[in-house]
Amino acid sequence: MKHSFEVLGIDRPVVALNDEYPAGFTDPMHSHDHVQILYASAGVMSVTTRDTSFVIPPQRAVWLPAGIEHEVSCRGPVSLRTLYFRNSEADGKDTCRVFEVSNFLKALILEVASFEPLYDVGGREGEIVRLLLAEIGRMPNAPYCVTMPQDRRLLRVCQEIIADPSDPRDIDDWARLAAMGRRTFTRTFKQETGMGLAVWRQQVRLMEALSLLASGESVTRVAYEVGYDSPSGFSAMFRRAFGVPPSQYLVN
Repeated sequence: MKHSFEVLGIDRPVVALNDEYPAGFTDPMHSHDHVQILYASAGVMSVTTRDTSFVIPPQRAVWLPAGIEHEVSCRGPVSLRTLYFRNSEADGKDTCRVFEVSNFLKALILEVASFEPLYDVGGREGEIVRLLLAEIGRMPNAPYCVTMPQDRRLLRVCQEIIADPSDPRDIDDWARLAAMGRRTFTRTFKQETGMGLAVWRQQVRLMEALSLLASGESVTRVAYEVGYDSPSGFSAMFRRAFGVPPSQYLVN
């Protein structure tokens, strides 16, 4: 297995690592000098930056610009493919994003991850890398993130909701936890996250639902795990958000 300290000094447009992580593994906050793509060919990751929390099922990947601090947590066993880009290959792409991974792009990622670090840029490997870069640029963004507040009081609230999206506490309960009046809490939360608490929590529930569905959980179990009173209510919410019922989403 190659390690990052062995490959990041290599002068290639893209270098890749293969890693296997157990359920519950967490790589705490860190950053890299290179642009990075994290792709789990199997398993579900949570990726958190100072500003945003993402969930990454196997049909998606996350783009992390150079210098962005991030933490990676594995919801279950994860087969991770990490691509490091020469920064000149990523001009203008200086924000985090989650993007779709087509079957073709998945095949390209897995193929590049099998290359020796000093692959032939002028030969077959170089052609595949150039195709990989072009395909990544074509992939649409995917809605798997929520903005995290900077206010420590609000951050505590958000971290508790992410830890347990089914938590039934209402806005008054959360305001008390933050030691803020209801109006101040509501106004400050929207200023810091761009949305109200109810919408923000629904986004978290959707993220958790996608994680559980990708792990093979039934729609009924997922509905209760993320705080819905019935599978039908959960399915209606999911369809409004994604245009298809949860039973169909991950096979598209």
